Amino acid sequence: MILLRSLLFNLIYATSAVLYSLPSVASLALPFPQRYRVVSQWARFNLWCLKWLCGLDFRVEGRENLPLEPAVAFCKHQSAWETLALQKILPLQCWVLKKELLWIPFFGWGLAVLRPIAIDRKAGKKALQQLVEEGCERLESGCWVVVFPEGTRVPPGVKGDYKPGAAHLAVKSGRPLVPIAHNAGEFWPKRGFLKRPGTITVVIGPPIPSEGKRPAQIHREAAQWVEETMERITDPRFRGGPGSS
Repeated sequence: MILLRSLLFNLIYATSAVLYSLPSVASLALPFPQRYRVVSQWARFNLWCLKWLCGLDFRVEGRENLPLEPAVAFCKHQSAWETLALQKILPLQCWVLKKELLWIPFFGWGLAVLRPIAIDRKAGKKALQQLVEEGCERLESGCWVVVFPEGTRVPPGVKGDYKPGAAHLAVKSGRPLVPIAHNAGEFWPKRGFLKRPGTITVVIGPPIPSEGKRPAQIHREAAQWVEETMERITDPRFRGGPGSS
């Protein structure tokens, strides 16, 4: 039954990406907040399908920790799921992502409409400079900046290599950094076809102020909070990484 439900969801997921790409591109004529609402309907639709087709839902702890003003989100990256769910959990937002994603037909078109900060991960300091400059502009315009500091999806039970870009942006912009942990990879794994039923836990941590701090300090605090929270919410079966039982 899980196989059949997952097959149906994956078909809907792919087909809806094609169909939603057309109104997404057409929405370019709208101001960004209205454009964002149009494009993010695709994410909300697929979250609804996940719940009713695959029995996969989520719960959020720590909503009260979300600042009223735009901030930098420092989010664990395990799955494609969080790229959908954050559009429902957080206010108006843009993402830092690798520029190659914009080249994907239909899906990339929708991403491009959302004003992403598309970087070349091989560019080193230039990529960091771009992240900070464009990130400050997005924050000033009223948009949250979502950073997946591990750079790629990592399996449950594995600690990725956290990059410091989010902390540099927080310091340069004077905005707080908000750490976010979740266990989505246990239900929708990287390159995983099956979508397992259950309830994903998302935990939003207390904002880390940037005033008077160096990027290294903020980065260390955020990464430590995320990994300590992952210890709490990760199913014991996954705590040894891939192949654990």
